[in-house]
Amino acid sequence: MYVLTPTITPDNSYWYQGTADALYQNLDFLKQCHEPYVIIASGDAIYKLDYNKVLEYHVSKHADVTIVCTDCMDDDISRFGVLKVNDEGRIEEFEEKPMVSTNNLISTGIYVVRRRQLIEMLEKSGQEERHDFVKDILIRYKNLKRIYGYKIDTYWRNISTVESYYQTNMDFLKPEIRDYFFRQYPGISTKIEDLPPAKFNAGSKVKNSLVSSGCIV
Repeated sequence: MYVLTPTITPDNSYWYQGTADALYQNLDFLKQCHEPYVIIASGDAIYKLDYNKVLEYHVSKHADVTIVCTDCMDDDISRFGVLKVNDEGRIEEFEEKPMVSTNNLISTGIYVVRRRQLIEMLEKSGQEERHDFVKDILIRYKNLKRIYGYKIDTYWRNISTVESYYQTNMDFLKPEIRDYFFRQYPGISTKIEDLPPAKFNAGSKVKNSLVSSGCIV
């Protein structure tokens, strides 16, 4: 694992100004790699996904970019990029965070891109001081590149707001959700900290709850 932190120089006092800018600032790393494809994944969502299947789909479609998408289960669709795909799976329309939309297919913020193709698009957007991956690359190249959607129908939730983070925690109180993430293959292993167990004092009442280590109830 390589941790690529933002670089502050006399010529650049900015941190990452968007996904495209974060990738652009680490362009040398991309150029030194030898893998033919790059998977870009957001860090504010809860899901399980076999990236190999997305990559196989990407190759079979001869796509330039593949966007993992899903049906919106959130009341506020204005938080997401909304897609419209044709029968072949190719994306015909892409609206970034519309106030209202007749479509409910949304981008999960997970993309597969051919590495050399990505470098080319990043260099062009960087020269024009464009920093947003969705607006300045995906939407801009929508009719110029072969962009396809890979739809998933399993659990996916964005947790970028306090409300969505809370609601996702409430989802994990449902036995079927816990079973899907922790008992069905492939399982998810989390890093365990050396904390004392939860303590339940006399008179406490707990029902259908997930209680973290170190808590006193």
